[in-house]
Amino acid sequence: MSEIDHRKTLVLTGASRGIGHATVKKFSREGWRVITCSRQAFTEDCPWPAGPEDHIQLNLSDQEGVGIAIAEIRHRLAANGGRLDALVNNAAISPKLEGGNRMNSIDTPMHVWRDVFQVNFFAPIMLARGLFKELAAAKGSIVNVTSIVGSRVHPFAGTAYATSKAALAALTREMAADFGPNGIRVNAIAPGEIETSILSPGTEKLVETLPLRRLGQTSEVADTIFFLCSPNASYVTGAEIHINGGQHV
Repeated sequence: MSEIDHRKTLVLTGASRGIGHATVKKFSREGWRVITCSRQAFTEDCPWPAGPEDHIQLNLSDQEGVGIAIAEIRHRLAANGGRLDALVNNAAISPKLEGGNRMNSIDTPMHVWRDVFQVNFFAPIMLARGLFKELAAAKGSIVNVTSIVGSRVHPFAGTAYATSKAALAALTREMAADFGPNGIRVNAIAPGEIETSILSPGTEKLVETLPLRRLGQTSEVADTIFFLCSPNASYVTGAEIHINGGQHV
């Protein structure tokens, strides 16, 4: 029998760039084992230990594929004695029109609504339910990544994306109530304008209106996710933390 790995373990979706990338680096530095899931194969741009061995290429828009991935994750968690300390549902899609314009509620095709909700809303609850036993065994933490656009109309974010994030915020509250009796905490973080490679044109004008007058850094988001998965947040559940430089006030 192989020796049990006693490191804490994180499963993270949407690991290949931006907030996901920064989150993997933060947890890895803190000594966690990180199992990453993303649409892309592992690349050398992701400089963390055991990257290729603990990466699962997964298209969250495929319900059958999500089920297969859950089985693979559970198999890999056997090395941790079948325990999962944290699940971070970070992956999301935000389709745009040509030229990067937002897709409104009148013109967004219904198949786009379905794809967006599958990735942004249904995949998180599918993963949480599929990994429930492992999370309960560790009295683990779930963090859902919502968005400031879940609570207001945004100049760049499409309607399907915005409403999927609003639904995920509500789901976080419901999950906190349902998962809590098993010792599993469920929280959300709602980022605002974060400096990544996919910022929309015009963001610089929006930043001028923020109380802190600057973009957020992916490392600042990762630090908040880590806090929610740490003992320092042991009595925090059902919360949605705004990381937006005061944009929500």
